[in-house]
Amino acid sequence: MKVLKFGGSSVSKPERIQNIVQILKKGYFDKKIPFTVVFSAFGGVTDSLLDMSKRAENADASYMVLFEQFKTRHLDTAKKLLSPEHYQDVLPALEESGNALLNLLKGISLVRESSTRTMDYVVSFGERASNFIIAHAMSAAGMPADFLDARCIIKTDKTFGAAKVNFEATNALIAEHYKVHPSIQVVTGFIASTMGGLTTTLGRGGSDYTAAILAAGLNAEVIEIWTDVDGVLTADPRKVKQAFTIPTMTYAEAMEMSHFGAKVIYPPTLQPALAKKIPLYIKNTFNPQFVGTYISTQSDPHGHDIKGISSIGNISLLTLQGSGLFGTPGIAGRLFGALAAGGVNVILITQGSSESSISWAVMPADARRSKRIVEKAFEFEMQNQSVDAVKIEADLAVIAVVGENMRYRPGIAGRLFQGLGKNGVNCVAIAQGSSELNISVVINRENETKALNALHEAFFLSDTKTLHLFMLGVGLIGKTLLSQIHKQADFLRENRAIEIKVIGLSNTTKMVFEENGIPLKKWQSVLEASTDGAILPQFVSKMKSMNLPNSIFIDCTADTAPADYYAEILDATISIVTPNKVANSSEYDKYLNLNQIARRRGAKFLYETNVGAGLPVISTLKDLMLSGDQILKIEGVLSGSLSYIFNNFKQNSVFSEIVKQAGALGYTEPDPRIDLNGIDVRRKLIILARESGLAMEAVDVHIQNILPEPCQNAASVPDFFEQLQLSDAYFNQLLADASATNSVLRMIAKIENGKASIGLEKVSPQSPFYMLSGSDNMIVFTTERYRERPLVVRGPGAGAEVTAAGVFAEVITIGSM
Repeated sequence: MKVLKFGGSSVSKPERIQNIVQILKKGYFDKKIPFTVVFSAFGGVTDSLLDMSKRAENADASYMVLFEQFKTRHLDTAKKLLSPEHYQDVLPALEESGNALLNLLKGISLVRESSTRTMDYVVSFGERASNFIIAHAMSAAGMPADFLDARCIIKTDKTFGAAKVNFEATNALIAEHYKVHPSIQVVTGFIASTMGGLTTTLGRGGSDYTAAILAAGLNAEVIEIWTDVDGVLTADPRKVKQAFTIPTMTYAEAMEMSHFGAKVIYPPTLQPALAKKIPLYIKNTFNPQFVGTYISTQSDPHGHDIKGISSIGNISLLTLQGSGLFGTPGIAGRLFGALAAGGVNVILITQGSSESSISWAVMPADARRSKRIVEKAFEFEMQNQSVDAVKIEADLAVIAVVGENMRYRPGIAGRLFQGLGKNGVNCVAIAQGSSELNISVVINRENETKALNALHEAFFLSDTKTLHLFMLGVGLIGKTLLSQIHKQADFLRENRAIEIKVIGLSNTTKMVFEENGIPLKKWQSVLEASTDGAILPQFVSKMKSMNLPNSIFIDCTADTAPADYYAEILDATISIVTPNKVANSSEYDKYLNLNQIARRRGAKFLYETNVGAGLPVISTLKDLMLSGDQILKIEGVLSGSLSYIFNNFKQNSVFSEIVKQAGALGYTEPDPRIDLNGIDVRRKLIILARESGLAMEAVDVHIQNILPEPCQNAASVPDFFEQLQLSDAYFNQLLADASATNSVLRMIAKIENGKASIGLEKVSPQSPFYMLSGSDNMIVFTTERYRERPLVVRGPGAGAEVTAAGVFAEVITIGSM
């Protein structure tokens, strides 16, 4: 069960309600996802109800104007959402509700009084009307929906205006109601009732709370709060234009953000969800495809040091000071006990280590009352002049930087104060708890927006990690990689705080360097216009001499020469990402040396695309090894070209023609013997063997020769195809032998018992290789943990797009470290 809640702005117009009905139908009902939904009153209605009540209390007859607007708005909305027949069905109930509200307002006008209890009843008409109409609109759209007045299931005490929930009674009523009502329940937000039936409210923003209460009572899978922004943002977008959505955050972070002014979440909302560890999604009604913010118990250790910056724009700071506070036990207890008894909510507390003063922040409306309460509590000390009169400082704001990643990370406070100091913002008071979840500063109110922007820049914009790339080879893979980087640049900058600059490029004839980054829209013309010839030693020397942070060398060639410079590059603390297999499949000592240099220098040497292009083959093998698993056997179809050839070699097909097709599609080398002889597969198998801990050389790999001798000895590629055509009968016999046992032919590379081999095998339907299709690669890991059901990695193992994507992913991995 999912619990969804839509706020007032989401249901402020009939068109928006129609959009929500479609979201619910297509996104949930049609997909058979069980859900219940909570709606607020239509946008602006609650304020209008409060206004008309106050006017009635003051005998201001204009309350009738507001009432007529309320009545007309709801009738018009129902008329636009429902067919004439459906509208006539709901009209009597709407008119009855309207008459009840009118009589209530008349009563308020007569007695000239509107207590908090009365006001709770008045404002309940907003949620009841909106949910009643929307429930019928959902039913009309083909979703069986029932209107559920939350007063029937949510029970509270008599603290009108901000009632406390009786969860024992409420949970029992929720469970009982939903047990016998399988249809979609459309529940009024914000309102509840006492055990005796008196209407109460849960506080402004309480529709969120309603959703959380329902979720707790139903043990829901998730709560989705649908609002008018793309989740929880790093700061108030009205004040910080560059604020962006926080993808994930913890309950604690969300509580801190909401406490300090983030309006997306109502603080009590999180309490029932937190108790049941029910995650929340904050989503945008007007951008339903956007993932929004996910709130749970899990923190993101790789995210920003802070998650967000929040503020309360108008507070007062009170200070109690004097020599009588020093070393006196119980001072804080007396002070805050008195404030609690007086019903004052304290926003922030700070005390210096000298114990000579205590400061606390409250809302301005509570400032004078707080002063009186505390001065009365310390009347004796003040008469003795050991404690001064309470000082009030007004027109202040409090700003909080929030994030679990601040914990144990030095320098956060330094960046905060530096960011404020550089912009001339003075800190009046500072507070930080031992949990290091929040650092709060009190500043002058007039500096609030400036401070928010300064801190947002300090923690988010300047925190962007810039990667400097030097790329060798701009052929098919290199060209595709540059295109992918260009297309994804904005996303990475905005969502992963990664700025990618291509500083150096080289093809076989020219090279170019731009310290500020080569414009990727016109990299080809920039490279073509360069007057510097492509000289590999000079390229490496220039890259090293530029000495840029976060430098990455990308070798997108298939040449042997670049690999000779890998050690020198890594030794200069420049990371390497490459699909080039030469270095890792050459001498074992060279492979070992490169990895040792990378570890010693703190550089990264990443080569996931050496095997399987963009498939997670090497990373999976490394994870198995690191987690202590024992590799028993590795089997694989490691060549996209060979996979295509033998996947398509079936009865009534001609082997030589399939090889030609593979060449036409770009799968094979111009001379297909390079593929059919298994040389490229051997390189990949050697790399897998070494990653599994074997000190294997090329001579250790046994390759079965599948080509007849005339094909092997052909003088040219055309001669080869002539000989291959003459050998079709040979291959047809191999296929017939396999088919006789209901098997297929697959070129399989294998490592087992320390030995490596590559050969053409007959594969039965029980083998995972039997169902291979297209040009897919497949690697099967049999380990101690995956002995009965081996671990299979399958997918496209060749092609510029997937290979470039694999290289790109490793670049991003380095940027995320």
